[in-house]
Amino acid sequence: MSLLVVGLSHRSAPVSVLERASLNADAQLKLVQDTVAAEPAAEAAVLATCNRIELYADVDKFHAGVAELSTLLAQHSGVGLEELTPHLYVHYEDRAVHHLFSVACGLDSMVVGEGQILGQIKDSLARAQDLHTAGRLLNDLFQQSLRVGKRAHSETGIDRAGQSLVTFGLEQLSAGADVQQWARGKKALVIGAGSMSSLAAATLARSGVAEIVVANRTFERAERLAQILSEGDDTDVLARAVPMDSVPVELTRADVAVSCTGATGLVLTADAVAAAVEGRVGAPAVEPAAAGRPAEGSAVRAAAETPLPGAGTAAAGDENCPLDLSAVPSVPSGFSVMGEAAVAGMDAATLEQHGAWAAGGTAVDRPRETGRPGPEADAELIGALAATATRVGRVPERRRPEPVAEVPRPEPVLFVLDLAMPRDVDAAVHRLAGARLVDIESLADASADAPMAADVDMVRRIVADEVAAFGAAQRAARITPTVVALRSMAAEVVAGEIARLEGRLPGLDDKHRAEITQTVKRVVDKLLHAPTVRVKQLAAEPGGAGYADALRTLFDLDQETVASVSRAGNSTTTEKNRGPA
Repeated sequence: MSLLVVGLSHRSAPVSVLERASLNADAQLKLVQDTVAAEPAAEAAVLATCNRIELYADVDKFHAGVAELSTLLAQHSGVGLEELTPHLYVHYEDRAVHHLFSVACGLDSMVVGEGQILGQIKDSLARAQDLHTAGRLLNDLFQQSLRVGKRAHSETGIDRAGQSLVTFGLEQLSAGADVQQWARGKKALVIGAGSMSSLAAATLARSGVAEIVVANRTFERAERLAQILSEGDDTDVLARAVPMDSVPVELTRADVAVSCTGATGLVLTADAVAAAVEGRVGAPAVEPAAAGRPAEGSAVRAAAETPLPGAGTAAAGDENCPLDLSAVPSVPSGFSVMGEAAVAGMDAATLEQHGAWAAGGTAVDRPRETGRPGPEADAELIGALAATATRVGRVPERRRPEPVAEVPRPEPVLFVLDLAMPRDVDAAVHRLAGARLVDIESLADASADAPMAADVDMVRRIVADEVAAFGAAQRAARITPTVVALRSMAAEVVAGEIARLEGRLPGLDDKHRAEITQTVKRVVDKLLHAPTVRVKQLAAEPGGAGYADALRTLFDLDQETVASVSRAGNSTTTEKNRGPA
């Protein structure tokens, strides 16, 4: 059996695809169960976060495993396989181990070094253990990944390379200002009471907000989180819980809103945010600079109804243009005829006229030819353009539309952080004046150019060392059932020979019988010691998988006996890792 991972993340897929492919808790459980029910997989676990969905499995066939896992991901996510496939990545054996260890250390996170992924890996393992889909391989893999992640955070400064997604999001909301100074005295609304929302609430409390209101579909969970925040020793924040239907009212009071729920639809629409902003500033939440863009929602449609500056009039510099504007229907109103849209598709004669005029020269009174000009006309026009270039020092160029001055955006009065996948907050909020929205997509853009700390190289070395050690341990473990079966066979041979000796020497007393038995066992143990120790060493090296087969062949070991030893070991390991009930 071999480790295989198939998945997609913010590195391989756009946020729009990740949103559609996201799995709720029930879908994750069903995916794991269907995976182990499929023929190639014996173990399975799902790691699903706000920016990755990965399916881990122990498979006996690589190509069949890739096909089956990819198909299952597509079926349970609802995204067609053809659409999903270009965004999937596949890791196998040591590369799969390396990938998970890198994920655990925060090297593959949207914000490098964030530590929340360790809790998500732990939850993923716990779900697989509860479903009995994690055997020896996945138990060892996930538990070792947790140890590697903790080692990376304790032995290096990887934490300095990045922050948690919550902290990074708050930094983006504050536009580079000190988060504690920015947050001090503000009122916050936290929508959701899960792990991410709880982390956001705790971070806001430590940052110095004056009040936190928690809203959740299950009111008891909101109350529990509010109580934890109020009783915290390191903060003195005022926290209270409200039902979800109170969100519109609380939004008008809040300075900061953080949303991270498991909802499949929008929790905050553009109209709801616009109404909250309008209630505070007394003016519609419309961004003048966004006017003219199509968008959903009445708040954004109001922006779209604002006409472009200067629309319907040509620029003053268009006077005396040799073009007949009525004959150029492609020229959009509000743009200069010197722009790209005006000159695109002109015939050579008109382009020459326009080029001379745009360069400040004199338009040549040349009659317009009908039909496609011949080679002679082309040569003449090229010569005329060359003469113009010689006279004015450049070739007449197609100019871009003249820029329209943007209206300055007002300072936001409502800051919104959307950490959900799929999104909780309508993306149209980005275009509302008086509001600043930071979501997963904008966080991905902001983190793309984030500097990498020098400690990242140290973590990469740790990961490489741990992958090598884990691979050696796994390869050595694979031969253990064969070694155990060999020693069991030797013990049976010894027992059989002692029984035969007793039949031939019935008068043998107990003392001599025990001495003979012990001597035979010592001889067998000494003969087997060196080969079994050496074969474990050889099997731990890369390419050592064949030594188990060689041992079974040389000693004619029964395959079913070896398999039963392996199953017994898996059962013991699983129960030990699950802990007491």
